[in-house]
Amino acid sequence: MATAAAAAQPATSRNLCRIRLIVRVLELAAFQEYVKESLRRVRRDRTNAYSFPMASVVIIEDEQRIRELMARVLAAAGHDVASSSTAMEGLQAVVNSAPDLVILDMGLPDLDGAELLKMMRAVSQVPIIVATARSEDRDIIRTLDSGADDYLVKPFSVEQLEARVRAVLRRVASGSRTGPITIGHLTLDAAAREARLDGEQLGLSPKEFDVLYFLAERSGEVVSKRELLAEVWRQPYGGSEKTVDVHISWLRKKLGESAAESRYLQTVFGVGVKLVDPDA
Repeated sequence: MATAAAAAQPATSRNLCRIRLIVRVLELAAFQEYVKESLRRVRRDRTNAYSFPMASVVIIEDEQRIRELMARVLAAAGHDVASSSTAMEGLQAVVNSAPDLVILDMGLPDLDGAELLKMMRAVSQVPIIVATARSEDRDIIRTLDSGADDYLVKPFSVEQLEARVRAVLRRVASGSRTGPITIGHLTLDAAAREARLDGEQLGLSPKEFDVLYFLAERSGEVVSKRELLAEVWRQPYGGSEKTVDVHISWLRKKLGESAAESRYLQTVFGVGVKLVDPDA
């Protein structure tokens, strides 16, 4: 009986390896399909309001097909993309080219991505999006605390990749913004965390201010509830859209309007909400 059990262990181990390999292949195939669909969409919509600003991007990813497909998607959106398959090549690219953004895989062949992240942070403050299969909360928290600006869990859709890139680039741009934002008679001051309408302070809660400021940064653009959850609540993979609805309702009351008679906050049904100048 003991001999039979011992013989069964190698077979079980081989089966587990086969299962992991099959899962990996399926994940890669699904990612490729996402990329192909996204390429068609990017080429069709690259001039629309959601196109993100051109940036120089370095992709550090050892899986050739994933690396090339991500590069194609970002290049199709107008970015200047360079890629590396090892940690040392990636670090050299970051030091030499000073990119606007880095997309970093954690499972690199020559050095763990967590160590590379620390090395990059020692020489550069470039925004870094970590893209990896490591999905445990402790891994995500440790990576963000080590200096990553955002985190994507594989397999992820191209839409998620594009949204993360837009969000990080937008945060960098907003960080360099000086002075308040004024839209019509509405003024938002990020430094003072104040919102005023016709000179009167609105008395917003911290989250209400965050929502309104995020919309103000993209004034005139429709923002989806899912994007608000990802950017304001930091819940890209969960959260209830009802939470967004409630905060928008509270903001409308403080702005002296309603959904039926909207002025600043306009809902585009089935798409999202936008902040506009009612007098424009």
